[in-house]
Amino acid sequence: MTPQTITEIFRRFHEIESEPKGELDHTNAFTLLVAVALSAQATDKGVNRATRDLFVVADTPEKMLALGEEGLIEHIKTIGLFRNKAKNVMSLSQKLIDEFGGEVPTSRAALESLPGVGRKTANVVLNMWFKQPTMAVDTHVFRVSNRTGMAPGKDVVAVERRLEDVTPVEYNLHAHHWLILHGRYLCKARKPECWRCVIADLCEFSEKSPSP
Repeated sequence: MTPQTITEIFRRFHEIESEPKGELDHTNAFTLLVAVALSAQATDKGVNRATRDLFVVADTPEKMLALGEEGLIEHIKTIGLFRNKAKNVMSLSQKLIDEFGGEVPTSRAALESLPGVGRKTANVVLNMWFKQPTMAVDTHVFRVSNRTGMAPGKDVVAVERRLEDVTPVEYNLHAHHWLILHGRYLCKARKPECWRCVIADLCEFSEKSPSP
């Protein structure tokens, strides 16, 4: 796919929604970090239901530790892998206090040093809260990048680096959100809705689905 085509793809995304937003509810950097960590193998809607009351009582590392692991579990028990996630949230809260003054760090390396925080989670926090032009490659971004031919790669790191290379500078900040939302609502895994896709004429996917 040519650089001109990629630029046109992002231009169209921007035209439709100039300021795309993440769908995880949060009030500060800490609640965003927790929400993203909880969202692994879970839907954003499910996480939002669980955290609606949680973040009222525990929106800082100190308050999370005061709530306690069992208290946290009561809030997030509807989320998959909730026991392991609860342990991680407790551990990362303690580490934030011990090593970062209770503040969420602004570097990927520091974020990835926190229990339960991987590269994708770190990139989401850096992008959404700290406005850094990172590429958080989840299953949607990975699928869209490969399916369209925009940024093919065999693993998430390869796709991330390819996206960083090919995304025009003016679209860097919102690129991963456009791709996530496109994959979530249009370029779906099983039944992509190609008939109403704004980039169907630019996409290299050979098995475009017909109109329903």
